[in-house]
Amino acid sequence: MLGPAEILLRLGAATLVGGLLGLDRELSAKPIGIRTLALVALGSASVCIAATDQEIFIGEPDALSRVMQGAIQGVLSGIGFLGAGVVLQQPGEQRVKFLTSAATVWVTACLGIACGIGAWWVVSGATALALFLLVVVHPLDNWLEHRVRKKRDAHAAKLASPD
Repeated sequence: MLGPAEILLRLGAATLVGGLLGLDRELSAKPIGIRTLALVALGSASVCIAATDQEIFIGEPDALSRVMQGAIQGVLSGIGFLGAGVVLQQPGEQRVKFLTSAATVWVTACLGIACGIGAWWVVSGATALALFLLVVVHPLDNWLEHRVRKKRDAHAAKLASPD
């Protein structure tokens, strides 16, 4: 059984981690932000803690395992609806927008689960890697996308020109 201090630590860590990822989305003017992702992580952690921190599971590792699996599965299935609400397809284009934001919703839920079960090394490592991908890799991704688009447009123009 977790004490109140440990529960508050886990919930607070989840909220903080979600808020950090939300800060990047907020600063990038994406459709989700600090509050949304902080709530996703907080909710995920809350479900894991509430589902597993019960006296009935003391001495019952199989039952605890089944409940934990169900809690994680439920969170990750349900979070797909929120992620889907973030994704937009540009009318008339073959392009989908905000997939990174939707993936960030999913990762944030996973981080909330990790906070809820107290997997601190996973929380710290995954948060660092997620922020690296969102902040550091973003300019490289934009540069590559620009190069590919430029090459594709040049090829299309070449095919369209009457030689």
